[in-house]
Amino acid sequence: MAARKPVHTVPKGSGWANKAGGRTISNHRTKSAAQKAGRSTAKARKTEHVIHNRDGVIGQKNSYGPDRYPPKG
Repeated sequence: MAARKPVHTVPKGSGWANKAGGRTISNHRTKSAAQKAGRSTAKARKTEHVIHNRDGVIGQKNSYGPDRYPPKG
């Protein structure tokens, strides 16, 4: 099975965008609106949601898909 592309919430100009596989999937005026839409998309696609800060550094990651490396025990 092919790996699903993670959804990235990134700064774009004066607003924010959600991207998957290098393509913009939605644009938003605020980070909170972009995060909400990105989380919803990541849950629907059962993949990871990566949230970047204004400087582009990853600030948070959330996984909504199956765990490829579950803990032993």
